[in-house]
Amino acid sequence: MIAREPTLARLASAQSLLLDPYGLTTAHLQRALGDIMSHGVDDADLYFQYTRSEGWSLEEGIVKTGSFSIDQGVGVRAVSGEKTAFAYSDDLSWDSLIDAAHTVRSISAQGQGRRVRKPTTKVAKSRSLYPGLDPISTLDSTAKVALLEQVERMAKAKDPRVVQVMAGLASEYDVVLVARADGTLAADVRPLIRLSVTVIAEQKGRREVGSSGGGGRFGLAYFDEAMVQTYVDEAVSSALTNLDARPAPAGEMVVVLGAGWPGILLHEAVGHGLEGDFNRKGSSAFAGRIGQRVAAKGVTVLDDGTIADRRGSLNVDDEGHPSQKNVLIEDGILRGYIQDSMNARLMGVKPTGNGRRESYAHVPMPRMTNTYMLGGDKNPEEIVASIKKGLYAVNFGGGQVDITSGKFVFSASQAYWVENGQIQYPVKGATLVGNGPDSLTRVSMIGNDMKLDSGVGTCGKEGQSVPVGVGQPTLRIEGLTVGGTA
Repeated sequence: MIAREPTLARLASAQSLLLDPYGLTTAHLQRALGDIMSHGVDDADLYFQYTRSEGWSLEEGIVKTGSFSIDQGVGVRAVSGEKTAFAYSDDLSWDSLIDAAHTVRSISAQGQGRRVRKPTTKVAKSRSLYPGLDPISTLDSTAKVALLEQVERMAKAKDPRVVQVMAGLASEYDVVLVARADGTLAADVRPLIRLSVTVIAEQKGRREVGSSGGGGRFGLAYFDEAMVQTYVDEAVSSALTNLDARPAPAGEMVVVLGAGWPGILLHEAVGHGLEGDFNRKGSSAFAGRIGQRVAAKGVTVLDDGTIADRRGSLNVDDEGHPSQKNVLIEDGILRGYIQDSMNARLMGVKPTGNGRRESYAHVPMPRMTNTYMLGGDKNPEEIVASIKKGLYAVNFGGGQVDITSGKFVFSASQAYWVENGQIQYPVKGATLVGNGPDSLTRVSMIGNDMKLDSGVGTCGKEGQSVPVGVGQPTLRIEGLTVGGTA
């Protein structure tokens, strides 16, 4: 048997799900796009999507909820200058498609009558970063329930202070097809799984929470016994540590951030400010600063959608461009922004493979994929030992950022007070307050332990959510403001 080239295999899968059952062909897609372009718009695209998702959750020893859904539809977009017209439908018939095309073409003030040269259909280049499988079918329902029950047994066996366990298992099979006005066709088949673990521990009437989990773009066999044990150990350890936590001190101090998930602060406080739309409009603190120093020496930040099997990775973005490894900040110097098609065209640069959308019912915009800082040359133990008095934050909860000013507020879900290089005790209620661009200039030590998060990140922007990855090494930052409870 001769295997089909992965890019063509994904295209065939998308056509069989999204076009063939409705009597649509690539000729229909080009006809609809030609109808839009005849009205003098600058660009147009069609985004077809089929999504099948499943979720299970366990609480109090019982699988209380199970969900299964199928959604499909098409988004039709026309772009004229800075203006976008968009229509979408869950009806994939030709009548619905051409009706949406007629709706969006009215964005142009030039009216109809312009002759458009029919483009040659071409298959877009793409990557092969993950298997094109349906993860929902990689375990049967009985095995999925057993997996969640295993999580509870492991957590309860870990420590008698664990009084409650909550676990969730989510799987998604996502197939997309993109047709662009220049004749480009692109497709992707995107598996996505996630296992989440939350435990509540109680001691002397005090209750604390710990959580963990992970996932990526592969089948459910990834969650073997060793991986489940890792998640359980992390969640239980966090909850037990917080049982002994004291109120966090407040004030300006040295803060050391742990490796991995604490990169969420980098993602929020810096990454969003490097998205092309904010910079084109001049509303980002990084606008107009290409080539300037924006961070301390040694700070190199990348957005990389090409890492195999990662939650934030894409074979092609939601505009049909292959994902890329983009250097945003190099040794402290700002090198570029992440771009979708429209903002790249208006800024006179090339797209960077970062055009993303939540679904066919949303317009694309510049979004991060896997955003992380490269490691340095310091041992993490050396960085913690360098603290005379300060905070060591190893895990984070939620946070908020103002893109225009760069100001952020983040809550640490697991942190320690350090004096004279020695960890004294865990603290709770610590919030980090600062300015993203300014905090990058205050990085004084960079660890050699860069790691990515375990695969749990979801990013929100303008009401749209997409899966992302974050990462960083252990970092020492001078003079961050800590809001505490002490």
